Amino acid sequence: MALPLSVLDLAPIGSGSTAAAALRNSLELARLADRLGYTRYWLAEHHGMPSIASSSPEILIERTAAATTHIRVGSGGIMLPNHAPLRVAEQFHTLEALHPGRIDLGIGRAPGTDPVTSSALRPFEAERFSEQLSELLTLSRGGFPEGHPFHAVRVVPSDVELPPVWLLGSSGASARLAGSLGTGYSFARHFSHAPAAPPIRAYRETFQPSARFPEPHVILGVAVICAETDEQAEYLASSVDLVWVRLRRGEFHPIPSPEEARAYPYTPQDRAVAESYRGLHFVGSPATVRAQVEALVDETGADEVMVTSTIHGHAERLRSYELLAEAFGLEGAG
Repeated sequence: MALPLSVLDLAPIGSGSTAAAALRNSLELARLADRLGYTRYWLAEHHGMPSIASSSPEILIERTAAATTHIRVGSGGIMLPNHAPLRVAEQFHTLEALHPGRIDLGIGRAPGTDPVTSSALRPFEAERFSEQLSELLTLSRGGFPEGHPFHAVRVVPSDVELPPVWLLGSSGASARLAGSLGTGYSFARHFSHAPAAPPIRAYRETFQPSARFPEPHVILGVAVICAETDEQAEYLASSVDLVWVRLRRGEFHPIPSPEEARAYPYTPQDRAVAESYRGLHFVGSPATVRAQVEALVDETGADEVMVTSTIHGHAERLRSYELLAEAFGLEGAG
């Protein structure tokens, strides 16, 4: 059986382009992923970043689900401390009512932005994450006891259930919580230097079966840049080197082209940063990338791989996902 592959989309904005174009590009990629046999298409939540157009994943989920046929569509994720739990429950009950059986609710605890922008959203209290998550789940199923202030609160639409919930993690902090609640678990190896195997093991050890998840299910997020040859992939990957250098400096710009990145005057310190984050990427031809991804899956025991690709050119990003689908033998990629 082919390894299930999915897509994590941040709606990247390349230099010389616009956020509106990035959103249109995301829809085109979603349609392609649907045809190629990818399992899921998740949209991230980031705020105030000139390189990312995905600030409202709940809106993009509806548009993407309406534009596709088979692929599951969800959030990767909703950053719960930015939102009132009731509002998230209402949004995802509505999405489930509109697209039954095709919606996922991925939930994270990070702000997805800088502190000032986060404070403009709402007071950010990551330490209340478990409490907020419990409130969301209890509101959804109408489980507050008589006498509780929220006992009479009804989530509308009330005739559907909350979609399957996935807790997102990058350090292992959410792994045991996900296991104890019987949710899915997704580890963000695409940007985290923390080893993925220990939190995945902790999730499986603490897993309690639930109606949505009778068995544990782990999605491993990976960063991939795939092209016909290793050399071409390396050329495309030069963009992401500069992205990380700028982010570490607190500089926020659209994604540079490979030409811009290669002309950039890197310092030795910049080169060290770029090399550090390049180590999180799988870059190369289809055969090269497949071997690297399969080795990581063998190491971690992940059930599914979710791919994000920071590539400046839209056509090159589409082609990267086509090549991956062919390399892993996805149904529809032949």
